[in-house]
Amino acid sequence: MEPSIIPSSFRSKKQKILQQLDLPELEYNDLSPKGSIDEQIRGMIFAINNVVGLVTTSSCAGRCVVFVEGQRKQEVHAFTDSEEREGQMGTTMQYAGTGGKGGGGRWIYVSHDPMDRLLAGCSTKEVVFSKLFGLTQPPRDSDLLHSGTTRFAHFKFEPMILHILCASLGHAQVVLAAALQAGFRESGAINLEPKGKEEVTPIVAVRSQGLAFDSIIGYHEEEDDSRKVQSIVSEVYLRTLVGLINGRFRENSRRIENFRTLLFQDEEAWRPGPEKHRWRDDGEEWEDSTTRRERKRAEGLAKRQEIQRQKYSSEAAVESSVEDPDQQAERDVYGHIGDSLD
Repeated sequence: MEPSIIPSSFRSKKQKILQQLDLPELEYNDLSPKGSIDEQIRGMIFAINNVVGLVTTSSCAGRCVVFVEGQRKQEVHAFTDSEEREGQMGTTMQYAGTGGKGGGGRWIYVSHDPMDRLLAGCSTKEVVFSKLFGLTQPPRDSDLLHSGTTRFAHFKFEPMILHILCASLGHAQVVLAAALQAGFRESGAINLEPKGKEEVTPIVAVRSQGLAFDSIIGYHEEEDDSRKVQSIVSEVYLRTLVGLINGRFRENSRRIENFRTLLFQDEEAWRPGPEKHRWRDDGEEWEDSTTRRERKRAEGLAKRQEIQRQKYSSEAAVESSVEDPDQQAERDVYGHIGDSLD
């Protein structure tokens, strides 16, 4: 694919994103619970962002999580003036998210690596996963009654999701084709129509919900101030889920590698074509990494030489302004003689 001319709107958006990514690790923070780019796909993110017409806007390498869901939908009853007179009750719905953060939910455990990698040197039979996930055993005489105050604890796997802003429909088509072929079958694109005078800059979502996995493993009652999460499954069941999720991690990694290979299998496709396309995101002429490295080296060398030249010139000027004492006396004598002759 020969890249199209890069729209100015895309260049400005990409510049802002890259400036954020260039911040030191201690200063960088995003909206994810982790707050930074996942190490597992960091190299792929940088490779994508090096393409003139692409830039990543959000990403997650894939993760397993244990979280207590937020408050579920609740009915709140209220009377209107007319309904109160007629004895009728109006009902409105209050909505709260059921994810880890929404509606008072909370994260208990998050990992972007397979469990076997985290527990290297240990057998899964040696690990008590209920303790690892913060679960407590309920009293023997307890009976789980699902009420409006019950919030469940989920053990969930989420595969990689990646959003890529594209400079044109042509760029988006290449990215989407690679994603679908790599196994991210639920991938798609939005912003396919121009908005006002701006040119089309689609966003491709690379995702595969077919790998997602979710199981309820515990519960929490809102009336319980201890924040304890009671387990409702056995340790054997938890070990089974861990094995299933490890398999999902491996398949997720395989699809990520396939996507990266397919996306960059023809590097020439991402290089600028004719001279009219040879421009970087900042409007300067495009150059490959080797040319840029040599240019930066030459610029650095020239700068150091200029600093040295200015230093030597300054020292020479200072030395010429300081005369030898004998020369100073001789100049003064001849100066006085000249004055008397005049």
